[in-house]
Formats: sequence, C-alpha cells, structure tokens
Amino acid sequence: MKIKKVLIAALAAANVVSIGACGILTAVGSSSAHSQSGNYAAQRWDSEGGHTQLSCFFTEDAEFNTDTVPFVKQTLTDKLKNVGIVAENGQKLIPEAYSAEAGQMSIRCDITGRSEAMVTAVGGDFFMFRDFKLLDGAFFSDEDIMQDGAVIDRNLAWELYGSEDISGMNIYINGVKFYISGVIQLPQTKQEKKTAGDFSRVYISYDGLALISGGMQEEEENPLKKITCYECIVPNPVENFAYNALNEYFSGGYSYSSVLVNNTERFEPSKLAKKYKKLSEYAISDKPMVYPYWENASRITEFRLAGVYYFRRLTYIIPILTLLFLIVLGWRAGGRLRKKVTSNLGDSVTKVLYRRSILREQKKEQKEQQKNSKQFKE
Repeated sequence: MKIKKVLIAALAAANVVSIGACGILTAVGSSSAHSQSGNYAAQRWDSEGGHTQLSCFFTEDAEFNTDTVPFVKQTLTDKLKNVGIVAENGQKLIPEAYSAEAGQMSIRCDITGRSEAMVTAVGGDFFMFRDFKLLDGAFFSDEDIMQDGAVIDRNLAWELYGSEDISGMNIYINGVKFYISGVIQLPQTKQEKKTAGDFSRVYISYDGLALISGGMQEEEENPLKKITCYECIVPNPVENFAYNALNEYFSGGYSYSSVLVNNTERFEPSKLAKKYKKLSEYAISDKPMVYPYWENASRITEFRLAGVYYFRRLTYIIPILTLLFLIVLGWRAGGRLRKKVTSNLGDSVTKVLYRRSILREQKKEQKEQQKNSKQFKE
C-alpha cells in the first residue's frame, strides 16, 4: 500500500511538472510572438479575424517598383469581386504598404547638430503596418499635399536637437530640406536591436526621395522607385484565399526573385512545431534577399519559437500517458462493477422469478382445491 501511494505521488508530481512546463513554454512563445507587433497588423485592422496579412520581399534586381503596386492591388480586388467581396461605405478594401532602404545619408539641422542615418523610402499605410511607438508629432501619409515630411527615431532626434519633442523642426537630408513629422521610439526587442544595428533611421516618402535625387522619380526603371518589401491586408473568405491569390500573382514574373510570407499564420504553434525538423532548409536561402530589419527580427523569433513549440509537444507525453492509464483503470474498475451489478441483478431476477413460480404454484393449488371442493359438494 505504501509503494502504491509513492507511485501515485510520483505520477502526480510528474504531471504537475509537465503541465507547468507546458504553461511556461506557451507563455514564452506567446510573449515572443506578440513582441513582433508588425506581424499583427491584420488583427489591428480587423479584430474579428476575417483578414490575412501578407508580406512579399524582393531581391535587388526584381524590378518590382511603385509603378507595379496598382496592378497587384487591382488583381487582388478583381479576385475578391469574383467571390462577392467589394469595398463598402468608402472603406479601404486592401490596406497596403511598401518600402525600400535608400542607403545612408548625411543629416543636419538648423543649428549645429549633424549625423549620418539610414534613410528608408515608404509608401501606403507603412506606419500602420509597422506599429512604431510615436513619441512626438504624427506620421505622414500619401494624402499629404506636401511630401516633405520625415519620421526620425529618438537617437537621431537627440543627436540633432538634444530633445525628442521636436516635431515641426527642420532637418536637411543630403542638403534637401524636410520637416520632422514625428519622432518614434527605438526598436525595443532583443531581436530588433540586433538586426536594426547602430544606425539612426529616417523614414520619408518616395516623392521625398525624388526631391533628394533632383526629381528623377519620373524616369522609367528608376532605382528610386524600387520596392524590396510589399505588404498588404486582404479579406480571407475561405482558408488560404488571400495567400493563394497573391502567390499566384508573384509566382508569375517574380518566382525567382521574391519570397511570400503569411504574417498572420507565421507564429501558429502547430505550424512552427512542424517546421522545427526542417529548420536547416528554412535557414538556407537560395535567393539573394534583402530583408528589412523587422523581417529579420521576425525570422529570428520564428526560428527560436519552432524549438519552443516542438519541445512543448513533449510535455504532453506524461499527461497523455496518465490519462490513458486512468482510462484503462476506469475500464477495469467498470468491468468489475458491471460484473458485480450483473451478478446482483441476476440474483434479484432469479429471486423474483422463483417467487413468481411459487405464487403460480400456490394459485394453481388453490384452484385445484376449489375445484375438488365444488365437486365434493355436488
């Protein structure tokens, strides 16, 4: 009996440890995934989950540019129209964003501040997708009449003006005047800090980039129009509809120069656990991709979470075996109970039948006695 109690206690402890480990790994995985907030733009756009966020990254020679973006959107719009989905009440049907790094440039201000910074050209709803934390000012947009706004990070703000409350102030990028539209927080996660590097960063529009380059934006195949990251949020009426629609478009002329990512599903535990055994294939790329720092950070997180969720599966083993053991014990106990019940029921039925047999015999004897008595009287 004492050995049995020890075994039960050991089994209970093992289950507690397994369930606790599962809970910890789940919490770690969820926290790490949500720290890459740029992958959750679809949830911010539609909290009910009817949209999918997709990103496509291109090689330097892909020739995907700002002139191509309208064709992508029109293709997706037509496919959605074919299944009865159209924009309603002036609402944007497919939010999209695109960007490309323009390289390091000289930055100065109206006083003595001067620095070097990485300049990124952006378009569409870029800042909605990226979910940067705004410290001062506002984000610029494609609808602004003037396209001379710039969003800078906190480091550059302090290097130039010694403060982060400087929206509306002027900066000069390679000598061209811009105004500071907003100041954003620096990358916060370990992965983002690692991939962003030590560069200060400036975000301007593609039209703003054309101003720096002397208005060359209108020339065909101009490198200033280049896009290396295209993102969109697409209604998803059935599973994989959005992904398949965009993949069909890019698998045409960009099959060897692009990589398509489903941001909405990339951190799903079941998908990552399956990917763990193929990490070597995932880590090696046969395309000279130019990933922005936020995508590199997400890929690092995805790589690590594949291991977390794979080993989380191992924590299910002891609870599952325990459950099966309890089911077997319950079945055996139930068998003994059924046997006992059946035996008792059989005895009860036998007694009832015996009593009924006796009653029938008694009634039969009474009838015989009554019959004999009647014949005697006659």
